Order: sequence, then C-alpha cells, then structure tokens
Amino acid sequence: MAFLRDYRAARRDEAELGLGVWRRAHDRFRRGLDRFHQILESLPDKTLAQSVVPTANALADLLPEVRAVCAAAQRTAPSTSHDIPASPGGYLNDVHRELSRAGNAMAQAAEALTMARFVRAEEESSAHRLDAVVRRAEAVREHVERAGELLQRG
Repeated sequence: MAFLRDYRAARRDEAELGLGVWRRAHDRFRRGLDRFHQILESLPDKTLAQSVVPTANALADLLPEVRAVCAAAQRTAPSTSHDIPASPGGYLNDVHRELSRAGNAMAQAAEALTMARFVRAEEESSAHRLDAVVRRAEAVREHVERAGELLQRG
C-alpha cells in the first residue's frame, strides 16, 4: 500500500512542480529540512534538543510555502530542464536565487545544529549554543518570504 501512496505522491509532485528547476528547488529545501530533523533527533543532549524544537517547527512550517512558490512558478513558467525560464526583467532568476539561498541557509542551519552538539553544556548555555541555528533559520524564512514576494510582483 505504501508503494501506491508513494507513486501517487510522485505523480502529484510531477504535476504541480514539474521536473525542472522548480522541482529541484523544492526537493533541495525538503532534503535540507529532513537533514535538520535527523540531526535534531540524534542530539544526545535532550535539553538542547527541546530548546531547538520551536525552531525546527518554524522551519517545517515553511515547506508548504516553498511548495506553493515552486508550484506557482511552475504554472507561470513551466520548467523541464536545468534552465531557469525567461521572464520580463529576469524576475524568475531572482525567485530561483532566493529559493536556492533558502536551501543553502537550511543546510547551514543543520550544520550549526551539528556544531552546537559539540559545545560542552557546562561551558555555554543552551541559548548561546543555539544562536547560530536561530540566525540561520531566520535567514531561511527571509529567503522564502522574499521568493514569494518576487513571484507575486513578477
């Protein structure tokens, strides 16, 4: 039964996101989010993990927004290749750039979370250990919002 569910999800993704740059931008963001949560689940310091949960939830809440931006971009300018479709003033290049930056910031947030696990709890407070994670998560949110704004203006 899981095979059928996975097949339907893949078909829905193909229909909504296509197979080109918009699908890859969405999938990259989702992989980064999955990686962030994998790292969170593997944290040995449960106090640290509990303090990261709100940030992790905020990042997860961005996935539907990323999907909506990518789906709208696919409807506006379908992509089936590695090339960003042409647009007046190149605004789709800017949308794609912001989505890429969001994916990069997501990977950096996961990296910051990994690094936070190696700081000894006695040396620094949990809040200080998470400053970099929170900053990167905020950058993710800003890039996603900017991508949506650019697409709407285009």
